[in-house]
Amino acid sequence: MWQFRFRNPLKLFNLFSPMIHPHTRLHYINDEIGYGVFATEFIPKGTITYVKDALEPEVSPEEFSQHTPEMQEVIEKYSYIDERGLRIISWDFGKYVNHCCHCNTMSTGYGFEIAIRDINPGEEITDEYGMFNIERPMQLTCKFNDCRGSVCKNDIDSHYRDWDEKIKLALSEMTEVEQPLMSFLNPPVQEEVQEFLKDPAKYKSVYALKHQGVSSNSNHAFEPASFK
Repeated sequence: MWQFRFRNPLKLFNLFSPMIHPHTRLHYINDEIGYGVFATEFIPKGTITYVKDALEPEVSPEEFSQHTPEMQEVIEKYSYIDERGLRIISWDFGKYVNHCCHCNTMSTGYGFEIAIRDINPGEEITDEYGMFNIERPMQLTCKFNDCRGSVCKNDIDSHYRDWDEKIKLALSEMTEVEQPLMSFLNPPVQEEVQEFLKDPAKYKSVYALKHQGVSSNSNHAFEPASFK
């Protein structure tokens, strides 16, 4: 059985950010970047920061093609393409989490995102867009000298081994930190993670997120200008 030390999620739950960590807030950064999501309290490494939930609409390529260009633009702006080739539309402010080549959270092969290092109060929550099956390269505006310069669909092929190592280290600390979002993981996912903790050979690689036949209409997960 799980032995997580977490508070009652109903007491912590932010009604305006249902499946993102409750100790976060939406904040306008500037005209170039737009909005970002920031930690309001210390979030330790190994904390689940986002859970994909059943309320997020899924749009198939066929359904997408039937929408008007105006609606397609909206769908693309607030969605990402999962491993099945479906567009997942974010319904909370998780869609404003920006990319960073030195991100502090990452998606996992288990359907949730996790803090891969400690995140301090006031620090921006950032993610790795290279896992989102992006069809067209996206240019980055980055403060780091070793920025990749762009994000593209082949990034996962080049970087997944490095990402896996970071995720494994974060997963290994899950039982040591509070997990306000744990109750939103379905039992099979909890069992999969527990199996990894018992036997690292059973780890589910982030490469499982790759869609092998990316749609030509794909774009990206979040706001077009929100790359760092």
